[in-house]
Amino acid sequence: MEVCLCSISRSSIKKFGSYAILIALLFSLMCYTSTDAYDTLDPNGNITVKWDIKSWTTDGYIAIVTIYNFQMYRHIEAPGWQLGWTWTKKEIIWSAVGGQATEQGDCSKYKGNIPHCCKRDPSIVDLLPGTPYNQQISNCCRGGVISSWVQDPENAVSAFQLTVGQAGTSNKTVRLPKNFTLETPGHGYTCGPAVKGKPTKFLTPDGRRFTQVLMTWNVICTYSQFLAQRTPTCCVSLSSFYNNTIINCPTCTCGCQNNITQPGTCVEPDSPYLASTLLSSGKDDDSPVVRCTKHMCPIRVHWHIKSNYKAYWRVKITITNFNYKMNYSQWNLVVQHPNFENLTQIFSFNYEPLLPYGSINDTAMFWGIQYYNDQLMQAGPSGNVQSEIIFQKDKSKFTFEKGWAFPRKVYFNGDNCVMPPPDAYPYLPNASAYSRLTLLHSLAGFLASLVLLYSHNL
Repeated sequence: MEVCLCSISRSSIKKFGSYAILIALLFSLMCYTSTDAYDTLDPNGNITVKWDIKSWTTDGYIAIVTIYNFQMYRHIEAPGWQLGWTWTKKEIIWSAVGGQATEQGDCSKYKGNIPHCCKRDPSIVDLLPGTPYNQQISNCCRGGVISSWVQDPENAVSAFQLTVGQAGTSNKTVRLPKNFTLETPGHGYTCGPAVKGKPTKFLTPDGRRFTQVLMTWNVICTYSQFLAQRTPTCCVSLSSFYNNTIINCPTCTCGCQNNITQPGTCVEPDSPYLASTLLSSGKDDDSPVVRCTKHMCPIRVHWHIKSNYKAYWRVKITITNFNYKMNYSQWNLVVQHPNFENLTQIFSFNYEPLLPYGSINDTAMFWGIQYYNDQLMQAGPSGNVQSEIIFQKDKSKFTFEKGWAFPRKVYFNGDNCVMPPPDAYPYLPNASAYSRLTLLHSLAGFLASLVLLYSHNL
C-alpha cells in the first residue's frame, strides 16, 4: 500500500511539473513584446551587404563591398559602422580602398610586399571625410555614417574595395566568408549567412553599356532594439489645453536614480562634477550620461494639444535631449496617429508619410531642416527642437475624447519610446456631468427665489 501511494505521488508530481512548464510557456508568450528584429512600422527594413567580385588576380580577386541601408527611419550615427567576418580558408587582404582594417594582424611571414591585413577575422571601417582622392571610391569616406532610406536615400549607401589574396581564382574555388557582424554605435544588428545572388550589373559612365561582375553574394543584417539596449532609450509625455494635468513620462522608464549603490547614475545640471563625469566615461564608452530626472531617459518627446478651431486642431511637438554626452545629428521622429491623413501644415520639421500598411496613411516621419535644427544638441538650454502641426478635422472621426488626439506609437531614431498608460491620458471634461451640474444650480436658484418670494408675501 505504501509503495502504491509513493508511485501515485511521483506520477502526480511529474504531471504537475508538465503543467507548470506549459503554464510558464504560455505566460512567456503573453509577456512577449515587439522588440525583436521585426518592426511593424518598417516590416521590410534591413541592412544588406553586397559583395561583388569585379576581377580575378593571380591569387585571389578584387571585390567591391557595398552596405545598403534599406531601413526607412533607422540610420547609423558617428563613429559609424564596423563590418567584420571570418575567412573560410587562409585569405588575406592585400590592399583596401575607401576603407581600412582596424588591425593588421601577424604578417611576419611575408617579405617585401606586406598585406594590409592578415587577420582571420578582420574588421573594416569607413575612411573619414577629407581622405585623399586616390584612396577613395564612390560612396565611401563619410566616417561610417549612413542615413536612413527616407531621410536621405543618396547617403544611405556606403562602400569600400578590397584586394583579397590566397582566396581562389574562380567561382568554383573561391569561398564565401562566414560569421558576418555589423557593429554600430547603437549595436543591435544580427547578420545572417552570406548567400550567392544574381551578379550585379553596373552602368558605364556614358550610360550606354552594362558590365556584370563575376560573382555576387548578399548578407542581410536586421536590427533588434532588445539586443541594442535592454532598457528603453526614450519616453513620451502628454498635455493638452483642455486639462491642466501634465502627464509625465512613467517613473524609472529608462532606469532609476540610485546614487547610493551606483554613484554617477545621473548628473544634476548644476553639478560641479559634470565635466569630470564626461571625461571619465571615455570616448569608446557610448553609454549616456543622463541628467537626473524621474524617468532617466536620454530623450523625451512631448506631445501637447495646443488649440482647437472650428475646422482644425493644432499640436506642438518638443524633443528634449537629457544626454550630456550626445549630440544627435540627423535625428528623426516617427509618430503613428489616425489623423495624419488630414495633416494640413507643419512648421520647422521635414515630413514624409510612411505607408507600412499600404494605403492607410497613419504614420509620419519627421526630421530636422539642414543647418537649422538637424542636430539635437546635448542636455542644456539648447538641448531641444520643436515644431507645430495643424490637422484638419474629419467630422466622421474627429474627437478629443478617450485620448484619441494623442499618438499611438512614437519612435526616436528607430527606437520605440515608452508611452504613458492610456488611463493616465489628459481627459476631456465631461460635458454631460457639467450639464447636470448646471441644471442643479438652476433648480437651486429657482427654489431659493420661490422661498424668498413666499417669505416676502408673508
